[in-house]
Amino acid sequence: MRRLQPLFNLSLLLRNSHNISSSFTTLPPLQYSISHNHPARSVISYFLRSFSTIPASSEAYEVGFVGGHRAHRYKSADEEEEVVRYVPVKAYFLSTSIDLKSLQVENACDVIPPSSRSLNYIALRYSDFPPEIMDIGFKEHRDHRYSYRYVVVFQYGSAVLFNIADHEAEQYLDIVRKHASGLLSEMRKDDYAVVEKPSLPTWMQGGLDYIVLKSLDIDGIRIIGSVLGQSIALDHYIRQVDDMVEEFTDINRVMEKTGNFDMKRKKLFQLVGKANSNLADVIIRLGLFDRSEIAWKNANYAQILEYLREEYELNQRFGSLDFKLKFVEHNIHFLQEVLQNRRSDLLEWGVIILLTIEIAISMYEIVKDTNIIPS
Repeated sequence: MRRLQPLFNLSLLLRNSHNISSSFTTLPPLQYSISHNHPARSVISYFLRSFSTIPASSEAYEVGFVGGHRAHRYKSADEEEEVVRYVPVKAYFLSTSIDLKSLQVENACDVIPPSSRSLNYIALRYSDFPPEIMDIGFKEHRDHRYSYRYVVVFQYGSAVLFNIADHEAEQYLDIVRKHASGLLSEMRKDDYAVVEKPSLPTWMQGGLDYIVLKSLDIDGIRIIGSVLGQSIALDHYIRQVDDMVEEFTDINRVMEKTGNFDMKRKKLFQLVGKANSNLADVIIRLGLFDRSEIAWKNANYAQILEYLREEYELNQRFGSLDFKLKFVEHNIHFLQEVLQNRRSDLLEWGVIILLTIEIAISMYEIVKDTNIIPS
């Protein structure tokens, strides 16, 4: 009986291992041999090897560049591939005036036809593709259309570049400089970004120094470029007004200590002209409060416009500029009155001196006539 006990235990083990194997239908039938010493260990190791080959389900993620954009491709089992594109935007203020007519004539093949009656800017589009490829509709491909570079140039001196890297910016700015007058010694720059995400649940979504859109087209480029161009130009005029405020602050400090100031009348008139021209440029040339026809016709673009104006605080910054200009204007009026009083005092002293001389001459003549008459 003791000799039959090992055989009985082996049969039970084989029966249990057969039950384990039959519960996993994906596994093939196992081959056993009476001479095998550890059939249960073989079943467990086979099961572990089979389980380790099951792939883990995960979302595929790919990062690459599409036509100069940094693109993130997201894939899942149930969704189609989505490309989220990053478009760098750079705004420059390089001069006080740009001749748009000559710029348009020289770059006629790159000018995008305007969609509104606005005459203070033009939009240029550049591509890496040769003309013969673009003529057959190759530019409409969903990936290759993002190889375009866009430059929006404004008459008051701003240029906004879309999808252009830092090392490429100068060659596009040189195109604008040829038609610019009053080039600034220190060019101002601001960076921004647009993220295009087709799966965005809303039309747009704001972020820190970037905006997310469902789709970026030429009208969106015009709207974004207009706000960035106004903002960077407004920075220049605010800097000029700040310089005038500092100058008048120094004059007031000298007057506080000495009770006098030594500004010449010509210098004061120059400050008057500078303050007036700055205010006129901000209101008239920048078109800070002009209505956008693109935003007027489409609520989506109006939403972008309002968001960017609020993001860049254009109204608040103009209010601060206007307040500073009123301070400058108040000081100008005060100094004008002081100079006018000085001039009036000088005239009064001149009249007094002339009257004194006239009286002295009259007295001399009287005395002389008296001495001539005989006694």
